[in-house]
Amino acid sequence: MNLSSHLVQRMLRLGPPLTRDLSITHDLRVPMRDGAVLLADRWAPKSGGDGLPTALIRVPYGRAGATAGPMARPLAERGFQVLIQSTRGTFGSDGPFDPLRREREDGLDTVEWVLKQPWFGESVILWGASYLGFVQWAIADSLPPQVKAMIPVVTESALTLDFLRTDAFSLETPFGWAVQVAGQERPFAMPRAILGAKKVQRALRTLPLNQADLAAIGHRDDYIQNILDHDSEAPFWKALDHRDRVADVEVPVSSVAGWYDIFLPGQLRDFRVLQEAGRTARLTVGPWAHTALGVGGAAFAEAVGFGLALARGEQPAERAPVRLFVMGEEKWRDFSSWPPPGYEPRRFHLQPRGTLSPTVPEAAPPDRYRYDPADPTPAVGGVRMAFGVKNGRVDNKDLEARRDVLTYTTALLDEDVEVIGDVSAEIFFRSSLPYADVFVRLCDVDAEGRSTNVCDGLTSLTDADRTARASVQLWPTAYRFKAGHRIRVQISSGAFPRYNRNPGTGEPRATATGLRGAEQQVFHDPDHPSAIVLPVRQVPAARGM
Repeated sequence: MNLSSHLVQRMLRLGPPLTRDLSITHDLRVPMRDGAVLLADRWAPKSGGDGLPTALIRVPYGRAGATAGPMARPLAERGFQVLIQSTRGTFGSDGPFDPLRREREDGLDTVEWVLKQPWFGESVILWGASYLGFVQWAIADSLPPQVKAMIPVVTESALTLDFLRTDAFSLETPFGWAVQVAGQERPFAMPRAILGAKKVQRALRTLPLNQADLAAIGHRDDYIQNILDHDSEAPFWKALDHRDRVADVEVPVSSVAGWYDIFLPGQLRDFRVLQEAGRTARLTVGPWAHTALGVGGAAFAEAVGFGLALARGEQPAERAPVRLFVMGEEKWRDFSSWPPPGYEPRRFHLQPRGTLSPTVPEAAPPDRYRYDPADPTPAVGGVRMAFGVKNGRVDNKDLEARRDVLTYTTALLDEDVEVIGDVSAEIFFRSSLPYADVFVRLCDVDAEGRSTNVCDGLTSLTDADRTARASVQLWPTAYRFKAGHRIRVQISSGAFPRYNRNPGTGEPRATATGLRGAEQQVFHDPDHPSAIVLPVRQVPAARGM
């Protein structure tokens, strides 16, 4: 969230700051229960800073101006004092850095320390994105009454675990993040990371994968080895799984998410848990990927409009619990819940000759393609977080021209079709090998024939040589397919390197060295009615426009 203060103000129309005259107290020593000391900086107005509400930000990426300033300054200029702390093992704080594992104990100790400081007033909020949001969830069920709000942004309560699913190992994000933090304290870290992006992408092709860290950074990295060796359900990860804390959160929570964010499914899961537990919570989801400027804008807006009001004992301005940017319509809309009411699952069936429709398919032979892990089907746009890589909505022309990608497309829509909620697919599939992946992508084809990705997902199969139904959970979405457009579904067997390529051998992902190509079949007949399932509310086309 590397935004200048001026840009943030211009994006948000926050109004003029209350002051630009700030003081920064560096290297405050915050003791932990085990004797370690974590360093923090305090940003506050030079005049009248003591006693203001405190925004606590715990960050593993440093407290220097280029990192901390764009986060701390806009808040300190608008009614907060800000404490920004380097997490354990980073940028002067005692270590070592063991990603994600010590944030509960250290977070609770930090909050307790803040409450005892002479400059502390009566209230504190927790704020931050990604890792900075995960540290909030780590302590969320044990907060003292002085904590008035949490604002977790593009994050979730089990940060790493959704990447490590046995049925969908997401390689690019955790590997790239580990490489980033491994070199972040070296001189010129950011230029090095940008210049080294192609090297990291090449390293993802390393066989075996447990040598990829050597190819990327020249030494073994514990986090990289751990994500390769331990699946999401392994006891190894228990200490950093905070999903069971969410229902017990008593402070108001305002979550900011993005439709193309890497953590969206988990973040929506957390919000639903809060809803079902009757907690005070609201949700904002924009058309963003993880590092989009709009994410930072919405995060600051919630800090000032939601967090600061609660910290002052006031009520935030009233708004609906759920605010979604509906893509395709390109408008913000308000709803009462997630998923919103009134959207019913509707099956769009794969048909012969590459068509797609609500009717059950007639008898027809399966469609076929060959998947070659030596030339894996690439990830194009969508849910990505890597230097030099496009994310979000992109043109899918080149991807759909590949021989290892099937497409199924509706006729021209005669009215708008609005899709909001969870998206899934049921694909009847068979491979020549037991081990295969099924990747499904939903696209919008405009009047000029341009195909743009909406959402997607992948599942890995271990008995793929038998004809069976593959259930694929796609990313949730809010999208309006306009009249005159068409709905398209892509089917393939990969999206590399977002997901690790399936080598076809059944070997463990860390040590696999072989690559076996496979012949794949996708069935669409009355006994095998492959379909994508969309939560639909049909909208009459606008007249006179």
